[in-house]
Amino acid sequence: MWPFRWMMHRRRGLKMAIVSMLASSPKNGVELMDEIERMTQGWWRPSPGSVYPVLEQLAGDGMISKRDDGRYELTQKGRDEMDWTFGPGFRRPRTADDMMSELSGFVSYLEELKRVNPAEAAPYLTKAKDIADRLARLSEK
Repeated sequence: MWPFRWMMHRRRGLKMAIVSMLASSPKNGVELMDEIERMTQGWWRPSPGSVYPVLEQLAGDGMISKRDDGRYELTQKGRDEMDWTFGPGFRRPRTADDMMSELSGFVSYLEELKRVNPAEAAPYLTKAKDIADRLARLSEK
């Protein structure tokens, strides 16, 4: 049943799949479509109308580059991003606003976890208090 998760993620899932496949070796669009079809045991073969726009977007973002042989490869920026690809938000925060938004999301998660499952949240509350104290000291300066 797991192949359906790829389809449910749509473009984000396709982007993650393409970046992870290019991390192992350069590939062209057809090779990427073949690999995804193989990985999903025939359950999903993305269309050229979905693969090539993602490749263009990744190239425009500087994550990949197109080689002379028509294959795409990760750039150094793409390799650096791979460290963050599967983390929160699937991308590295770019600005202080991005970081604050991500931090707010983590706080919302802990608030909900504490409400729904206080025992699971308990070990993190002391660390959260320490971080809150550090943030409070920042605003004093």
